[in-house]
Amino acid sequence: MWSRKELKDRAKAVLRINYWKAFLISLVIVIAGGYSRSGGSSVIRGGRGGYNSGSNDWIVPNTVSDRFLLLSILVIAIIVIAVFIFAISFRIFLGYSLEVGGRRYFIKSAQHDDNRSCFSFAFLGENYKGIVLTMLLKGVQNFLWYLLLIIPGIVKSYSYRMVPYILADNPNIGYKRAIALSENMTDGHKFDIFVLDLSFIGWYLLGLLALVVGTLFLMPYENATNAELYLSLRESAISIGFTSQEELLLSRGTDSLYGK
Repeated sequence: MWSRKELKDRAKAVLRINYWKAFLISLVIVIAGGYSRSGGSSVIRGGRGGYNSGSNDWIVPNTVSDRFLLLSILVIAIIVIAVFIFAISFRIFLGYSLEVGGRRYFIKSAQHDDNRSCFSFAFLGENYKGIVLTMLLKGVQNFLWYLLLIIPGIVKSYSYRMVPYILADNPNIGYKRAIALSENMTDGHKFDIFVLDLSFIGWYLLGLLALVVGTLFLMPYENATNAELYLSLRESAISIGFTSQEELLLSRGTDSLYGK
């Protein structure tokens, strides 16, 4: 059974060797994360450039100011839609592979393995296809859970937490198997992982006090800790029989928790 202190101590030991490279990789993961926020829409009421319910038709704006207002709204809407489409496209076609490549870097670093070419690994032909398809379907599936209620969506996000790490080992494992294996790995650990996440909040608050920039320097620590968490859960899953070294494409001699 893993503990927060054990994971964090191992993460610190790894970062003492390659902190600045881990920092750059963490920036790539953040950029590739593609987190988006959606806001509500506003409705303009009144005026001569609106809808006339009495005549059941639209009143054509007959002043320069009305026309300029509608043109401005149209331009803003087009820009917002274009930015949204760009963000989604970036996340799907670049972000997923960049994220998985970054997770692979931290896994390899934790095992003291060769951590070079992690990003090129994620963009290789079949690897790229497997990563994009699995991450996309995982995101859609998690989104559908959020449509039910917020709490089930959050719980499922913890169930799917290990999917990018599993893909970092075997990008062609298949989305159904990746999700099922992640659910097996996190079963009985979701609350502990939630508490692990909470343990970083104090550090992030301190980072915010340092003109927000301080939060960036905490990311390698959190990413390294999460890689240690995956290695612990992976080791347990292999020992229980949920998966195997062959399924995760682990080379002999580097499959243990410490990469020995």
